[in-house]
Amino acid sequence: MKRQFRPRNLRKLLKLAVFTLLAVGTTLLIATDPACAQEPVMGSGFNPQAWLRNALQWIQDLGSVGAIAFIILYIIATVAFLPGSILTLGAGVVFGVVLGSIYVFIGATLGATAAFLVGRYLARGWVAQKIAGNKKFKAIDEAVGGEGFKIVLLTRLSPVFPFNLLNYAYGLTGVSLKDYFLGSVGMIPGTIMYVYIGSLAGSLAMVGTEAQPTNPAVQWTIRIIGFIATVAVTLYVTKVARKALDEKVSDDPVLNESVSNK
Repeated sequence: MKRQFRPRNLRKLLKLAVFTLLAVGTTLLIATDPACAQEPVMGSGFNPQAWLRNALQWIQDLGSVGAIAFIILYIIATVAFLPGSILTLGAGVVFGVVLGSIYVFIGATLGATAAFLVGRYLARGWVAQKIAGNKKFKAIDEAVGGEGFKIVLLTRLSPVFPFNLLNYAYGLTGVSLKDYFLGSVGMIPGTIMYVYIGSLAGSLAMVGTEAQPTNPAVQWTIRIIGFIATVAVTLYVTKVARKALDEKVSDDPVLNESVSNK
């Protein structure tokens, strides 16, 4: 006997998901150094931080063409899951706060767009086939895709969501390329603050290390903005998903009949 679809149970699951994500997000914001919040776990055989510092040193010696080399490096690092935080902090040392922020934003946006396109065209078709027979998942995917700009913007404001992984994940959703690209403006506040923190180091050798100087006020600002954005995106996505499920129930006569008979 097939189990009947129960909107009430789904609402409970959505609420549970909200509180779980908020709890995890709050823990990460308090316990994690924001400068390293986006760094992936790499194997011991390769030290990406050291490699990127060496690349930054080479870029620093290039002079006027260093900006182009930096942007290209940032794009490659984003697609290859290398720790972009090292590059963001290092940009403050190499280029200063203003130019560093501009170059990081350009490189991060182009790199994120490249990863999004890879995720969409290499994996989106497979995902679409998997959810084709599930009308509820399809409804949620379409609803979230319709609110893509707001959702991307909010997740970009929060350091809790892993930057590199999120780029590929968005490619598997219904979010349009336009909304995804425009939503990248949410990276601007965090980019400026990370570049500023990096500029305090004064030397590339200190970037990303425990000896790196920092500014507690800026760190707490990042944490507060990130926490607010995490709460907002969690509640907003839940609201959109719940609305999609409710509309699906109201439009499906079979589901309507099962609910009315309870």
